[in-house]
Amino acid sequence: MEYCSADSVDKSDELLNLAFGVLTPEFLNSLKTSGIPNHKLRIKVGTPIILLRSLDQANGLCNGTRLIVTRLGTNVVEAKIITEPNIGHRTYTPRMNMSPSDSPWPFKLIRRQFSFMVSFAMAINKSQGQSLAHVGLYLPNPVFCHGQLYVALS
Repeated sequence: MEYCSADSVDKSDELLNLAFGVLTPEFLNSLKTSGIPNHKLRIKVGTPIILLRSLDQANGLCNGTRLIVTRLGTNVVEAKIITEPNIGHRTYTPRMNMSPSDSPWPFKLIRRQFSFMVSFAMAINKSQGQSLAHVGLYLPNPVFCHGQLYVALS
């Protein structure tokens, strides 16, 4: 399923500069930056995802938590947590408004989208403490420090 975001510009910024009125939806949709998902999000049941925002720390829904999509709705996605300590818990993620904290543009972009992104790969450090059925390693360069290869293989 493909989910498209609703992008806008913060209206308080628009008062400062009349040029913001010419920012088209197509231009806003094309913007990409770290910390917020892209305009189009293509996922299906079984897709591994990673949270970009902390949603509920008490239930383990923190930035960087990995999940597997189990059901897709119009405005909500059901997923199962696959990282410690809440492995197996089901969670429902709604769309939410997000803005990049360090915007590279002279305006504040507001993107309404799910706060996760597809995550088929991860750094060796992020894999610590996880039990995965299948793992593939891509090491085009020597590992960075002594313990990284051990962590990746264990």
